Amino acid sequence: MAIEKVRAYFKTKGMEDRIQEFQLSSATVALAAKALNCEEQRIAKTLSFHGKERPMLIVAAGDGKIDNAKFKARYGLKAKMLTPDEALELIGHGVGGVCPFAVNPGVEIYLDISLKRFKTVYPACGSPNSAIELTIPELEACTDYLDWVDVCKVIEPNR
Repeated sequence: MAIEKVRAYFKTKGMEDRIQEFQLSSATVALAAKALNCEEQRIAKTLSFHGKERPMLIVAAGDGKIDNAKFKARYGLKAKMLTPDEALELIGHGVGGVCPFAVNPGVEIYLDISLKRFKTVYPACGSPNSAIELTIPELEACTDYLDWVDVCKVIEPNR
């Protein structure tokens, strides 16, 4: 089970006790925010895509949406998300629990600048009912990310 891989990974960092598990699903941004009693934008959603050579993950703020023009300019290809079966096979985590921790070898990880607005964010931990609160420096330290990117647009709620 992917959460056990993530728990073992965080154990190597002395942080396994910070993983939170919920009785209810936290598989979507809205459900995770409800389970954590926080704003949706602070959920660090991990989106999985086909890359040129290998699969890639983009970790973005919960209110971020992939901007197709920015994505194509950055990576030279159209944003095409992995199917649920592909995510499980290529990333090592199922949809709803995809996270940037304890992923399969060769997966490229990028952090979107939409996350930098927050002191702490909540990525999933390999299951559709888990999360961990991390500061941005902790997120950087806990992922083998390649770069900070700007490939999302933030949709402001109607006021």
